[in-house]
Amino acid sequence: MFLVEGNKIISELANSPYKVKEIFSLNPEDITVKDVQVHQISEAELKKISMLQNPKDSVAVCFLKNESDFSENNLQLVLDGIQDPGNLGTIIRLADWFGIEQIVCSNDTVDFYNPKVIMATMGSFTRVNIVYKDLQEFFSKTENLNIGTDMDGESIYEFKRRDKMNIILGNEGNGIRDFTESVLNHKITIPRFGKSQSTESLNVAVAAGIVLGQLFSK
Repeated sequence: MFLVEGNKIISELANSPYKVKEIFSLNPEDITVKDVQVHQISEAELKKISMLQNPKDSVAVCFLKNESDFSENNLQLVLDGIQDPGNLGTIIRLADWFGIEQIVCSNDTVDFYNPKVIMATMGSFTRVNIVYKDLQEFFSKTENLNIGTDMDGESIYEFKRRDKMNIILGNEGNGIRDFTESVLNHKITIPRFGKSQSTESLNVAVAAGIVLGQLFSK
């Protein structure tokens, strides 16, 4: 099981594939999820069970989703070793915003059931299918073009969108690993317009937002 915190995100569970076991809340009357046992608790109790430094109003205990059958989408994100929970949560939220229904994660990508990931998605995890794969096996079977983010790639502002693509984002510190780079069909980059050389790269979630914004503008 895993935890979902905050009434706003908990309300997203009603129309999702996730089953709620029970909810602990400061104000049970504010809970909109039906047919679930809701326990009233104190602020002191909420602080004990919450994973957050500043707990919100409620905590839901949910069952892990049964692993769904994987089928390839024409446009999907592939995450190669993303480690920061906030980055993964934000990328899931971006995928939801742009209508990308599936994200493929390497097995060493941070667990998306991590409470910090769930919180950062702001409920988007209920609408995006997250699957973990051995990327070597995945790339050997994919029929999509593998498009990777790289400092030496083609400008995203000039790149022409393809019909079937895997948009690959690499680890925060090391980027895309060597094996993944070897299977790329094309590299894209976000060119630097500022004169300062002190900024080495963009945050991976910020980069994802810029790349997706450009892809969907064409």
